[in-house]
Amino acid sequence: MADYDEPQPPIPVPDLTPHPNEDPRRILLVMDVQKFMLSPPPLGVPASHIVGPNIIKILSQARNASHPPRIIFVRNHGDRGEPDEPNTIGWQLVHDPLPHECVIDKRKNNAFAGTALAELIPADAEIVMIGMQSDFCIRATCSSALERGNDVLLIKHAHATFDRLEVWGSGAVTPAAQVEKEIESELEEAGVILLEMKDLPSIFDNR
Repeated sequence: MADYDEPQPPIPVPDLTPHPNEDPRRILLVMDVQKFMLSPPPLGVPASHIVGPNIIKILSQARNASHPPRIIFVRNHGDRGEPDEPNTIGWQLVHDPLPHECVIDKRKNNAFAGTALAELIPADAEIVMIGMQSDFCIRATCSSALERGNDVLLIKHAHATFDRLEVWGSGAVTPAAQVEKEIESELEEAGVILLEMKDLPSIFDNR
């Protein structure tokens, strides 16, 4: 998820017209759920076989809620030669957005940076966060949302990352599952609410 120093072509601005049936005060933010991320390891995240089906369940629950949240897909633009280089297979979204669902393209870990995301998410909206990568885009975007004043909910086993190479630890590797738990603890301490998949039936309805 590199940030860029060299000039990059502009990213198209999405259609920001609200859909009459969605609740703009409740947001489902689907972060970087792109084909390379959910490919079988080693290309995809180690937990792709768990996270992938869970994201399908969450997306279905949100779309079928009596008062559906505003669903926003975020898609990372990788550098040349990276698995999510624009217009490659790995860059494509795993799930096709419905006509009224918005796609935000980004180049930085923080999905609010250099995008129109803030125009789609009111400062008092509740954001349910799922996707990749836990220790990069999920962490950065959750932190930015908290600073804006949003309530942020992160669903366990619906976000994931890769194993972490410890540069200062003689090449030691921290397993992805441990990294994900570290990020959950860090974000919970900062104010993010952690949810379990068993909470799914009540996340978008009856609250």
